[in-house]
Order: sequence, then structure tokens, then C-alpha cells
Amino acid sequence: MLIAVLTVAIIALIAGIALSFAAKRLPSDAGFLVEQVNELLPQTQCAQCGYPGCRPYAAAVVDGTAAINLCPPGGDETARRLAGLLGREVLPVLEQSSPAVAVIDEALCIGCVHCRNACPVDAIIGAHHLMHTVIESECTGCELCVAPCPVDCISMKPLVPAEACQVAATGGQ
Repeated sequence: MLIAVLTVAIIALIAGIALSFAAKRLPSDAGFLVEQVNELLPQTQCAQCGYPGCRPYAAAVVDGTAAINLCPPGGDETARRLAGLLGREVLPVLEQSSPAVAVIDEALCIGCVHCRNACPVDAIIGAHHLMHTVIESECTGCELCVAPCPVDCISMKPLVPAEACQVAATGGQ
């Protein structure tokens, strides 16, 4: 019995030493770093960075194929946090376009829900076959709702600086 216990203890000790050596020599888990970067992003899934969502953008940032300053909804603060996490130079955010919100021409809206389904932040409300409207404070200005509209009743309204500050203060970007 004592020999069996000693054998198991020695095997465990050797396995522990081998795992410790492997942890020091093998590269760290890039997936964990991708998750950390993803957590710093605003999760608007707006595709303004050129990627279909925040997780693919996070993976591209970690593998070095994307810059850390491509997220307009996250702004300069997110770029600073990403630079700190990754040990990179802080870069100002590259604005894709001026801040804007979607506006639905209610007289033309047919209630098809294509725009509502395309909105990554649920800023469009309305029921099937009824008029839809945009919650301005929630709209990120990503323009993903414009293309699916079959009657072209959605346009982008530029925000003047005072409106942009008000929308940002209430939770929208």
C-alpha cells in the first residue's frame, strides 16, 4: 500500500514539474487576451471598425492585423484602455464619419421590420406592418438599418455638437 501511494505521489510531482516548465516555455493563451480586448469594446456590433462585430475586431487587434483606434463608438477612452492592455502606442480614434442618428420617414414606413432586425443595438422600435421609429439616444449611427429598407424611408441625420453631447450623456454613442 505504501509503495502505491509513493508511486502516485512521485508521478504527481513529476507531472507538476512538467506542467510548470511547459507553462513557462509555451506561449500564453491568445484566446484569453482576445476576450480581455473584447470586454473593453462597447459591444455595439456596429461594424464601423470594418469587422462584423466586436469579437472579430478584438481577434484582429490581438493578432496585429487591426489598429486599436478603429472603434468610433468606443472613442478615445477605449483606444487608451486597449493601448494600456496591449502595451501599444495610444492612437486617437479614426472617425469614420460625423456623428449621426437614423431617422425614419413615418409616412413611407411600411412596417417590414427589416431595419429593426438589422439594428445591432435595438434602437428601432415598432411592430410588424406598423410604423417604426428610432430611439435617438440608443442609435450609434452605424447605418446598418439603411440598406435593408425596401422603401428607402431611413436617412441619417447629422448630430450637431450639442446633440452629440446629449446623446452620449444619455447612453447612446
